[in-house]
Amino acid sequence: MSIEIANESTVEVQETDIVSVARFALDRMSVSQLAELSIVLVDLDVMADLHERWMDLEGPTDVMAFPMDEYDSERASSGGDTTTDSTAAMLGDIVLCPAFAKDQARKAGHSLADELFLLTVHGVLHLLGYDHAEPEEEREMFALQNRILVDFRQAKSEADRAAQQRDADSRVLGAVGLDSPDDNTGHGRSN
Repeated sequence: MSIEIANESTVEVQETDIVSVARFALDRMSVSQLAELSIVLVDLDVMADLHERWMDLEGPTDVMAFPMDEYDSERASSGGDTTTDSTAAMLGDIVLCPAFAKDQARKAGHSLADELFLLTVHGVLHLLGYDHAEPEEEREMFALQNRILVDFRQAKSEADRAAQQRDADSRVLGAVGLDSPDDNTGHGRSN
């Protein structure tokens, strides 16, 4: 799966984490490994321009999704194996506005990173054909979005814990290795 990210905004973000949550969401939704996705982070003025041009709404917004190919969501929901599909699909572009998201994150009481994770998953779901124009659609999309985010946070927490343990193990093993001169006593001390 190819996910390209470009930060054209003035806000510094962890791009690898945004790619990770996008990949996690696409995997969770059984999207083909040959799929391609582009994520662009922009400033308020660029987002306001896009929002007005494409949605006819004034001012910036947090996320916009621009689908390229029609994703076969019916095939995915019926159990078709989209992970081994031999045809690549350019899903489209997700445009995030970190400056707008920063204010939302503050109001929601969580970090900018958490807000960008939410918006990335939201954008992925829009690219896959989900919408929230009607109350029933909104319930379905937001429930799915929340499940993906909970699972992502759990997987990320477990991966972080495992990495910390590997680092701690490496430090211990490295310290033991540094204390072992080339003697044949097996005790790691020179006599």
